[in-house]
Amino acid sequence: MSATDNSHDHHEEHSHTQLFLMVFLALCALTTVSFLTYFDWWRESVPQKVSWLVMMAVSCTKAMLVIMFFMHLKWEANWKWVLTAPVIFMSALLVFALVPDVFYRMSHASHDRMIYAAERPAEEAHADGHDEAGHEEEAEAARPAA
Repeated sequence: MSATDNSHDHHEEHSHTQLFLMVFLALCALTTVSFLTYFDWWRESVPQKVSWLVMMAVSCTKAMLVIMFFMHLKWEANWKWVLTAPVIFMSALLVFALVPDVFYRMSHASHDRMIYAAERPAEEAHADGHDEAGHEEEAEAARPAA
């Protein structure tokens, strides 16, 4: 092995280290973005559905970075697309099928459904002027006697 081969290997290792460091910093930045969505100032200024969209975009981007760089798929042969294309297609199909159900599941809910729901919508809680304890008593009173 000549000195130039050793120098080339060292340079390639250094560039990979820089690349992985950049990916790590990008993952940290994306994690910070997802963390910021939990603060009250974010919730007050950004609609909930937009916030969910941001969280999904951040999650997908982070997953793509981990798969491409830390699982080394970026450097694999092109046969990887034969295996991953059907999975990507099915995943997208599932997302497009389930997202409307998740977003609109409470928009046409009956009163009985709302009584037994885990949490009441904010506008109903503010309109009634009840706190959580009042909601629990109301739910107990509405349940049929056994």
